[in-house]
Amino acid sequence: MAAPVSQPPVASRASTRLLPRGLGALSESAPASLRFSVGRRRRTARLEVKATGNVFGNHFQVATYGESHGGGVGCVISGCPPRIPITEADMQVELDRRRPGQSRITTPRKETDTCKILSGTHEGMTTGTPIHVFVPNTDQRGGDYSEMAKAYRPSHADATYDFKYGVRAVQGGGRSSARETIGRVAAGALAKKILKLKSGVEILAFVSKVHQVILPEDAVDYETVTMEQIESNIVRCPNPEYAEKMIAAIDKVRVRGDSIGGVVTCIARNVPRGLGSPVFDKLEAELAKAMLSLPASKGFEIGSGFAGTDFTGSEHNDEFYMDEAGNVRTRTNRSGGVQGGISNGEIIYFKVAFKPTATIGKKQNTVSREHEDVELLARGRHDPCVVPRAVPMVESMAALVLMDQLMAHIAQCEMFPLNLALQEPIGSASSASELAPNLS
Repeated sequence: MAAPVSQPPVASRASTRLLPRGLGALSESAPASLRFSVGRRRRTARLEVKATGNVFGNHFQVATYGESHGGGVGCVISGCPPRIPITEADMQVELDRRRPGQSRITTPRKETDTCKILSGTHEGMTTGTPIHVFVPNTDQRGGDYSEMAKAYRPSHADATYDFKYGVRAVQGGGRSSARETIGRVAAGALAKKILKLKSGVEILAFVSKVHQVILPEDAVDYETVTMEQIESNIVRCPNPEYAEKMIAAIDKVRVRGDSIGGVVTCIARNVPRGLGSPVFDKLEAELAKAMLSLPASKGFEIGSGFAGTDFTGSEHNDEFYMDEAGNVRTRTNRSGGVQGGISNGEIIYFKVAFKPTATIGKKQNTVSREHEDVELLARGRHDPCVVPRAVPMVESMAALVLMDQLMAHIAQCEMFPLNLALQEPIGSASSASELAPNLS
C-alpha cells in the first residue's frame, strides 16, 4: 500500500484504508451501512460506507438475499402500493417457470421453490408495508463442490469473489448462483400484476437463439404472440419448428458435459408514454442495467440495436402519423418503443445475450486458490443452456424496471393537472371494486 500524502484532505485519508487508526469509533447504524466519525483540526466530518449490490429500484425497491446452499433465498419488497391482490399462488406460477429440474435441458437439481409470504399482506391484499418472501433450499449437495473449493472455475465468479472479499461461499457459488434470482422473480410477479391492473401492461419473453440456431425476426409477431405459445415447449420458443432445433442443439452438448449460450427476446405491450427520465435514468439505460445484472448475461440491445448502424438516418427514422383514434404513432418501431430515454407508447422490445454456462463436465486448465496451475473437472448439477430458465428472469427484471419508472412518473408528472393537449394520464385497467378491501 502506498504511503499517504502529507496532510491529505479528510476524505482522501479515509479512502486509503478501511477504518484507519485514530479516525474515530464506529457508530450505530443499520446493517446496510458502516459509519464512523473523523476528527481533524477541531472539525468533524461524517463518512458513510454502504454495503451495495443487493437492492434494486428507487420507488419499488427489491432487496434479495440468500445463497445457493444456505438455508434459503428470498426478497423484501418495499414501496409496494397498498390494496393490491396478491397470493403465494400468484408468485408460485412465475417461480415454477424459473425452478430447476423442470426438463431434461435444465439442471437436474430438484427444488420445488415453494414460496412463503411472511409479511406485508393481509387476507390476500398488500398492506403498503414491506413484503417478505422466503423460499427454502431443500436439495443442497455441498460435497459436489469439493474440487471448486480448491480451484477456480474458468469464467465463473469464484476468482473475482476471492479477489474482492478474500472469502467466498464455495457451495453452489453463493450469491453468484442463479438461485439468487428467485427473489427477483417473486417480486417480478407482483410488479407484473400491478402493471397489468394499472395500465394493462403485458410483458413476455422468449428464446430467440440457442447457439447457432437463430429464430428469424419475422417468425414472431410481437403484437399477437402469447404466453401459451411460448410455454408450449421446454425451450420456450414460440415457433415449434425452431424450438425443436434448439432442443436438439442443447441435447447435443448436454450429453457431452458441455454447454452453450443463447438470446432471450423480451417485449412489453401497452406501456404508458412518458416512462423514463433524461439524462442518466433513460428507460433503456435502466433496462440494460437490470438485464446485465442477471447471471451469465453478456449483452443487451434495444430496438434495432447494433443492426441500426447499417441504416442511414432516412432509413432508420420512425416516421410519426396520426392513427384513426387521433393518437400520435410511429409507422415503424426501430426505436424499440423508447425515444430520448422515454417510452413513446409503442411496443418495447429488446434482446439479452447469455453466455454458455461456466460450470461444465469437461476437464479444464485453471489456477488453484494457492495460485498453482491445475486441472479441474467440475461436478454438480448445472444447466447445459441457461436461456430456457432465463425467460422468466428477464420478464421479471423488465417488470421491476417498468414498475419503478411508473411510480416515479406518477409522482413527478401527475402530481398536478396535466397538459391534456400533450400528455395522457396513466389510466387504470382495473375496476375500483377489484382493489377494494373486504371489510365485512
